[in-house]
Amino acid sequence: MTTDTGSDTDFLDMLVIGGGSGGVRAARLAALRGKRVALVEQAHMGGTCVNVGCVPKKLLHYAASYAHAFDEAPGYGWQLQGPVAFDWAHLRSARAQEIERLRGIYRRRLEEAGVRLVAGHARFVDPRTVEVDGQRFQARHIVIATGSRPRRPDLPGAERGVDSDAMFTLPAIPRQLVIVGGGYIACEMASIFQGLGAEVTLLERSGQLLKGFDTEAAHHLRAELSRQGIRVELDSKVGALRPADDGRTTVEWQDSHGHAHGTPADTVLLATGRQPNTEGLALPEAGIATDEKGRIPVDADLRTPAEGVYALGDVATAKPLTPVAIAEAQQLIDHLYGPAHRRSPRRVHDTYTPTAVFTHPSVGSIGYSEEKARQTFDAIDVYRSDFKGLKHALSGQAPSTLVKLVVDRASDQVVGLHIVSEDAAEIVQGFAVAMNAGATKADFDDTVGLHPTVAEELVSLREPSRQS
Repeated sequence: MTTDTGSDTDFLDMLVIGGGSGGVRAARLAALRGKRVALVEQAHMGGTCVNVGCVPKKLLHYAASYAHAFDEAPGYGWQLQGPVAFDWAHLRSARAQEIERLRGIYRRRLEEAGVRLVAGHARFVDPRTVEVDGQRFQARHIVIATGSRPRRPDLPGAERGVDSDAMFTLPAIPRQLVIVGGGYIACEMASIFQGLGAEVTLLERSGQLLKGFDTEAAHHLRAELSRQGIRVELDSKVGALRPADDGRTTVEWQDSHGHAHGTPADTVLLATGRQPNTEGLALPEAGIATDEKGRIPVDADLRTPAEGVYALGDVATAKPLTPVAIAEAQQLIDHLYGPAHRRSPRRVHDTYTPTAVFTHPSVGSIGYSEEKARQTFDAIDVYRSDFKGLKHALSGQAPSTLVKLVVDRASDQVVGLHIVSEDAAEIVQGFAVAMNAGATKADFDDTVGLHPTVAEELVSLREPSRQS
């Protein structure tokens, strides 16, 4: 991407700040509507998802999946001769090549749509003017889509740890990996690097992994991760990261009983959350103040307090997921320029947004957790089943699958669906369509299952396990 030069102010229909998934979608759709659009990005095209998030994470997830497949193969008659070797340098190089290919696709599609690409750092001069390294732009509509970045905890010695961005370019697989945190990223990296050969300890300060997810599903995942050899310590308190005599790092922490520990590590991953990228935008010059979490406040149409300025994706939403950012971009373009090929503008319905945690096994979730449903509805019915899947009848392994439905008794609507299973992520996408359409438990019951599959269990649950 080449930086445009010049001193005169450019006038545009839309200026997008940020080249991640949401910003790219907004810019491209606006340009395809015939609008004069520029997109500003100071780093790589594709944002977090393409470069240090969803895509490379899933590639590593696939790599770790082979380790589980090798363990299971002998039960099905496969004789693996000799030790299985893993080449981290090869995977790291192949990942980098794929990411560069995707960056090129993003750039090419934007250019083919007529979007002007501007490399540099954007900052507001006033509510209508943005400056990028000395060049000024004014636009009828300005879209902030700058995403988020890892947040480092305030710990003594925190500089000895790395964030999730660095995990894709480690010089070698750590022999011992300590992960501080218990959310999406922490659980996924624990599962991936355990599969790739690391000894993993995960330290979570609360009493549950995946805070905000269904508690039973989170506990089920914890049991599966522990069964695989990952040391999961809940209610733990990390005190400091100290240099060890051998040049490694010692993580000092207390367990749930108050006992002190010092765990050695080649690598310490600090996976303690993310924060919006708002610093350096000079938002006060546009009349915009961020909330207590650093997010830009927006209304239902993604409008900020500054007229003509919009924000979407991780920098604004409480649900920082790539598909949400993309959906918000589509909603914004429909709102500004009218829907294309639709009768009505798009609207992001985030209550039944599907989400997945790419661990081994994966977690898939849609809608309300059992706990949240009890707080929201007068009465609920919970249908659940846990079982050993057919795949492991011969594998010699003993993973347990969990499927669960939460139903609002008054309407019979299925308001929560949770799966912990190898194929959870693929399964929940289809069920999200049904739940967004208001599917009831009767609709589930009237659907013929596809046998033998894990997914069929969700339309085969007949008797509630719990009621309230």
